[in-house]
Amino acid sequence: MKIGIIVAMGKELDLLLPHIEGHSQTVLPSGQTLHTGTMAGGRHSVAAMQSGIGKVNAALGTAALVDAFGPELVINTGVAGGTGSDARVMDVVVGDRVAYHDVWCGPCAERGQIQGMPRFFEGAPAVLGLEVLDSISRLHRGLIASGDQFVDNAADLAKITALYPDVKAVDMESAAMAHTCHIKGVPFASIRVVSDTPGKEEDNTGQYLDFWTDAPKATFATLQTIVNAL
Repeated sequence: MKIGIIVAMGKELDLLLPHIEGHSQTVLPSGQTLHTGTMAGGRHSVAAMQSGIGKVNAALGTAALVDAFGPELVINTGVAGGTGSDARVMDVVVGDRVAYHDVWCGPCAERGQIQGMPRFFEGAPAVLGLEVLDSISRLHRGLIASGDQFVDNAADLAKITALYPDVKAVDMESAAMAHTCHIKGVPFASIRVVSDTPGKEEDNTGQYLDFWTDAPKATFATLQTIVNAL
C-alpha cells in the first residue's frame, strides 16, 4: 500500500523519520520536502511531510503530499489537547470522525460545517477496522475537533464541548487534512497523542511543554503498530 504520513511540526517529523526504512528526500517545486521510503519491512511505500501548524498549512501540505505521491491512504499523527473525557495525557486518540470547531457559515449550514461539505469527515475504515487497535493500551476511538487556536483554558474548551459533547481531543490541523483528502478522494486517518488537558491543570502550557520531554514517542510507536497491521 502507498501511505502518506503528514505531521504539523518539525519535532514530530524528527520522531517519525526513524520509523521510515531507506529514507530519502525530495524538495518539491512548492518548496516542501517529501520524505520517502518504506515501512512494515518493505510492505508499504510511504511518503512523509511536515505541513506546518494550522489549517491553511495543513491543507496545503496534504494537497502537495497527495499530488506528489498519490497515496491510497493518508495518516496524520502528532499531538492534541485532551477534553476532559476518558482520554488522558499520554493516551492515543484515533479519530473515527474529525470536524472543525471554529467554522460558522451562517444558517445555511450547521456550526462546524463548511457549506457543501459534510460536518463530520469519517476516519478511514481500513484503519478503524483493525483488530490490533483493541490490543493497544490507552487507545480511544472518537471525535477530534480542529481550529486555528491553541486551546489553553476551560472557557474555550467549554465552547467546543458545547458544540461537540462527545469530542475526545482538539488540535489545529486534522479537520483541514481530512477536508482536503475528502476533496481528493483519499481515505484519511488521524492518530493523536494527548499532550495536555486544557482547564484541568493550572499551567496547561507548562504541561504541554513538559510533555515533549519524551512522551510523544508513544504516538509514533502506535503509528508503527497500525502500519504494520495494514
